[in-house]
Amino acid sequence: MRGEVPGARGGSWSRYTGPMPIAILGPTASGKSAVAVAVARRLGGTVVNGDPYQAIEGLAIGTGQPDEAERGGVPHVGYGMLPLSARPNPKAFGALVREWLSTCREPVLVTGSGLYLRGVWNQLSDLPIVEPHLVERVRRWGAELGIPVLHRYLAAVDPARASALHPNDSARVQRALALHLATGGAPSDLLSGPETGLPAGWRVLVVTPGREQRRHRVEARVAAQVRAGWCEEVARLVASGHAEDLVALRPLGYAAWMAGGDPRVLQEAVVQETQAYAKRQATWFRNQLPGAEVWDPDAEPLDAVFARLGLP
Repeated sequence: MRGEVPGARGGSWSRYTGPMPIAILGPTASGKSAVAVAVARRLGGTVVNGDPYQAIEGLAIGTGQPDEAERGGVPHVGYGMLPLSARPNPKAFGALVREWLSTCREPVLVTGSGLYLRGVWNQLSDLPIVEPHLVERVRRWGAELGIPVLHRYLAAVDPARASALHPNDSARVQRALALHLATGGAPSDLLSGPETGLPAGWRVLVVTPGREQRRHRVEARVAAQVRAGWCEEVARLVASGHAEDLVALRPLGYAAWMAGGDPRVLQEAVVQETQAYAKRQATWFRNQLPGAEVWDPDAEPLDAVFARLGLP
């Protein structure tokens, strides 16, 4: 299927005439990557990555980049293509993903990041440049005072943004405060674009396991990553001089393995961190994309996905 795909005002989609894109979304460990493969195979299409961490080389195990078996012979684009020195931001990464989408046959976008999805859909306002000394100042505050304290400060200057973030979400809390210091304004005003919701022309499905099943899926995923050599992956990166890159990128779970200690305790800490993140993801998709089709992988057959997306 081909046609016009309007995006946000003045966005890159306004003149796009390629295949009508499909987006398969959902929290970590929901099984969305496998659904994207099934949909792409059905269409004879390509799975396109929309997760900034899965786009970075060297993080294959910890970020869940699909291996050859999981790709099932379906073309995949955007995995492990950026260097560890990369520092993706939503707008620039979104533009890169749009380039990937525009060159693929029957593209199927897959991501769990709501903020970066906004970047793909061109639904973010232009963000001001934040000077490095402000970023460093906020990080120092976080180290000295703790992220929950910074979250309370954020709630005082921008209640809307604070309510959307978990009190321990260090990366986003610090990013929001750095934006506030740079502009004196509310970060929520800067992070919201002129249009949100489902862009016209997109077919969107959110893979949504039930709460208990989501917890079990996260536990199983982390256990599988550990068996696949996640802690060894981190050790190799640190030994090859990439510790600072990991600290700067802050990919989910890597800090725990870098800290070291009892592997069982570390694994449980990673599970808890991932559980909290998956819960926030599920909440975001439910609140921000109420018009999207949803599918419970533990309660419905795969054919329901094809029906809801209108696939032959």
